[in-house]
Amino acid sequence: MGKPAIDIGKLTRDEQLDLIEQLWDRLCQQADSLPLTADQEVELDRRLDALESEGAVGITPKDLLRSIQKRTA
Repeated sequence: MGKPAIDIGKLTRDEQLDLIEQLWDRLCQQADSLPLTADQEVELDRRLDALESEGAVGITPKDLLRSIQKRTA
């Protein structure tokens, strides 16, 4: 690996965050080239099975906001 084209230390915080976002987007486009490990596949299957048998778990964003507002009132 050669010298990086970008000196990350000279970037502002916002520029660094933008770079992270660009890298993440690029990795997502290449998701097929990043296969899951066997353990990851087992865990994903377990979670999908739980979702199918139990249904979605959680609260709506509206309920969350209501709960937060009650606590801070």
